[in-house]
Amino acid sequence: MTELVIKPKNSPTSPRGRVHTIHYELSYLQKGTIDPAAPVVVLLHGFPGDATIMQPVMDAITKYPVIAFDLLGFGESDKPWPADTSVWGHADALALALRDMGLRHIILVGYDLGGGVAQVLATRLLSDVVRGLVLIDSYAFQHSYTPSWPLADMEKAQDPELPFHTTPEELLTQLRASFPAASANPGSLTGAALDRYLQPYNTEIGKEIFYQQARKLTPYYLNAISSNLTAIAVPTLIIWGEKDSLFPPKWGEQLRRAIPDARIQVIPGAGHLILHDAPDRVAAAVAQFVAER
Repeated sequence: MTELVIKPKNSPTSPRGRVHTIHYELSYLQKGTIDPAAPVVVLLHGFPGDATIMQPVMDAITKYPVIAFDLLGFGESDKPWPADTSVWGHADALALALRDMGLRHIILVGYDLGGGVAQVLATRLLSDVVRGLVLIDSYAFQHSYTPSWPLADMEKAQDPELPFHTTPEELLTQLRASFPAASANPGSLTGAALDRYLQPYNTEIGKEIFYQQARKLTPYYLNAISSNLTAIAVPTLIIWGEKDSLFPPKWGEQLRRAIPDARIQVIPGAGHLILHDAPDRVAAAVAQFVAER
């Protein structure tokens, strides 16, 4: 099958950069001046989402410059289809990009899917340059998706033929019904707040990218590095929503036990969409962690 790559235009109002990796380009938001020899904070978003979801965290960090990436297929990064957008595929693309940027002191912050990618980077591909790690309601071990979210039937979403029988409008209708369940206050996730997560999938290519990502949420891809978590020797903070019913706090505790000297901070009243439910509290926790480095 011939690979199709859509290269979106940069937003003229956003402080953005682009970096080449493998056959693609990744887009990122940047705050501050990057010195490759000095510490930099790298933020990785979840699925669905893009770099803008991490904006509250970016705004709160003042000690070091910050880069928030759009993962491959998300936001303003290239949207290759088909492509490897598993946690390993994302990590491969990011590792090459960050090496090319010459960064040697990275504080890595990953949420949801981005947390799984961060674990691959911290344990394998960038272990020599990661100096700190924050995992926020992260994929972990064999937990890379839940049966009923972000779609009500994620097992069905593994069928590679499904996109041929589903229109973008049908996909958005399904997502609007199931996606708010990830918030501790589902009624608050309406209108523009919901569109921020879902509108990228309201096109044919967006639909294909969504289902491609859903098919790549393969549990054993992440579980392959679970035994390496014990080798993480950098300060680690785990942040979890108290009311995350999709990825329960007990999984955060399991991560804490696996990573030496990790500590966990549970955010009261927040669900899996913790950056929607409690953005200020998450941002403050990350900023404090960074300030202590």
